[in-house]
Amino acid sequence: MKPYEKFVDNILGAVRSSQGKDPAAATAIIQEALKTAGLMGTVPSTARAQQQGAPFVDLNPPPAWAPHARQGKAAPDAEASPGAGAMQDWVARLTSHLPGQGLAGRGKVQGPETLGPGQFLEGSFGNEAGTRNYRLYVPSRPASGPRPLVVMLHGCKQDPQDFAAGTTMNLLAEEHGCLVLYPEQAAGANHSQCWNWFEGAHQGRDGGEPSLIAGMTRQVMREHDADAGRVYVAGLSAGGAMAAVMAAGYPELYAAVGVHSGLPVGSAHDLMSALNAMKGAGKKKHKAAAGAGTVPAIVFHGDRDAVVHPSNGEAVYRQFVHGAGVTETEERGQDYTRAVARDPGGRPVAEHWTLHGAAHAWSGGSTAGSYAVAAGPNASAEMLRFFLAQ
Repeated sequence: MKPYEKFVDNILGAVRSSQGKDPAAATAIIQEALKTAGLMGTVPSTARAQQQGAPFVDLNPPPAWAPHARQGKAAPDAEASPGAGAMQDWVARLTSHLPGQGLAGRGKVQGPETLGPGQFLEGSFGNEAGTRNYRLYVPSRPASGPRPLVVMLHGCKQDPQDFAAGTTMNLLAEEHGCLVLYPEQAAGANHSQCWNWFEGAHQGRDGGEPSLIAGMTRQVMREHDADAGRVYVAGLSAGGAMAAVMAAGYPELYAAVGVHSGLPVGSAHDLMSALNAMKGAGKKKHKAAAGAGTVPAIVFHGDRDAVVHPSNGEAVYRQFVHGAGVTETEERGQDYTRAVARDPGGRPVAEHWTLHGAAHAWSGGSTAGSYAVAAGPNASAEMLRFFLAQ
């Protein structure tokens, strides 16, 4: 058994043994498992922490704005509520020391050579679910008409500038005249800045983080004259999982989706199911999410990914490929295998790129950003090709 598999098994065992216990006991069991794995320093017991005045934090509290939050009345902004989401970053915490992780891009100089010569604007959007900041890349060349818009969702421990540098999407957008929107997850909503793809409150239309991302997309479309027929969404890891949620929930808004090292819609609903999904346990078939069948999808996943099991890439692809008359072909390259699904008219509706020897990182990117490698097919270029062909 690989080290990361043993680690996840230990965590799952700790969670199982905690079921039925009171919250303090459950927390103590999981904290002990984390200490054993070397992921947490010495942690005072719950009783000692309470004596010292430290507040008890639930492992998975509901968002403050959720209709059934234990506090009753919804708060106007989830991240403004003390403790809300303070422990919701468990996925990143549990995987931050696993193979394939790293922050190689942090602290590097990022300029026009990776971020592009155009404007990289700052903005924000808010609704009843909260407020999120964003960065928007606007090409330096004047537009001759409405521009395509690509929405890019970063992974855990990333931010828009880091993600833009690693994927070099701005450089391609400059070449093709595209706007690129980078929503930014708030640290108050998730300590490791992961999109909360694994929570039921963030997996549907018109609620939670999906409503923020969709609202932000529409705002940018209005303010920067984006082409409503050429709006796309893509992401990495947790961002990839959220991109799949967005495409399934808003098929009228996004014309195509790109998922790199992500997970299928509905693959998790809590701590244990998310860990199982990331591990690939059971490799169960996921039913097609509502709206997924109408959105073309391009999927990338490394076959050596030790953070999100490669079976998730296949599951995402299958979730977006269904319907009568779809045919599939396969081609092999030096470092990839690409499956292509076409509709009865011969139009490509989905692609699945298996990246041979690749771990948990954006393929063909720049090490000026984190979770990116220069080797392998250029995922950004292939995604943009696929998007603009729709």
